[in-house]
Amino acid sequence: MKPSLSLEQQSALLRSRGLIIPDEAECRAFLAAHSYYRLSGWARYFQTAPHVGDDSFRPGTGFDDIRRVYEADEALRARLVAPLTRAELVLRTHVARVIGDRHGPRGRYLEQDFYTDVGDAEPTVMACLRDVGRSKERHILHFKSGTGNDAHFADLPVWSAVEAFSFGTLSKCIERGAGGTLTADVAASVGVATAGFAYRVRALVYLRNRCAHHSRLWHHSVVDAGPTPNNVRVKAKRLVGQFGPRSVLDVIASLDDLLVRSGASEATLPDLFAEWADGEDFWPGLAAPQVPIDHRR
Repeated sequence: MKPSLSLEQQSALLRSRGLIIPDEAECRAFLAAHSYYRLSGWARYFQTAPHVGDDSFRPGTGFDDIRRVYEADEALRARLVAPLTRAELVLRTHVARVIGDRHGPRGRYLEQDFYTDVGDAEPTVMACLRDVGRSKERHILHFKSGTGNDAHFADLPVWSAVEAFSFGTLSKCIERGAGGTLTADVAASVGVATAGFAYRVRALVYLRNRCAHHSRLWHHSVVDAGPTPNNVRVKAKRLVGQFGPRSVLDVIASLDDLLVRSGASEATLPDLFAEWADGEDFWPGLAAPQVPIDHRR
């Protein structure tokens, strides 16, 4: 079991492993604000071979080198919040419009057989009801009938309900709603390709959650990587260079396509490239994420 270390001991441990720390006080202040454990996720990529127990830093590595990519990652997550929020609002709007126009604004979308669920996962309608049930917004409570387990929302219009859905629940609705036809209908309404659309939305949820929970994007291989259309990927690579299919840049390219085609905003990726492409370590770590370098049992 590893002992708990003071800030002084933490900086001393880093120094003992060969990390150059020009300003001890500045290093300790950073560790106090961000934690040693959290910083280690970035530091691993500057160490010699932590996967085999060699935690020494590569010769010449300074604390500022690690902090630079850490802060760039932090800034990238902050920059992505606005376009991801716009995409989420676009999807809420179009889901409500499609359901309201094609299936009626009330009742049907809160029926279990409206969704095609697979496996033992929570039924989609339960996720919808849980989200609206815990809302304290007046526009939701106005349509609530009954209390506790007897509460129901038969008269709640879909355009009000989608405002209470989490992004994850909204994604499930798009993927499973109306016998699977909601995916194509929402994609057409937004103005993007139908093929793989539900999985692209899932990738946006994944990226949004990583940003919201302050998780590392640098050298991160996206688990729920959506099938970004080839024409979208090729266009993005012409602008910013090569990147892998599990890179966050691939998801951002997909995000840009949705925002531009829906008329919600201009593309974000070119600006990110202009700001960070000159970074010696940061941009390559986004474009070609490596398998995590960490201790093995």
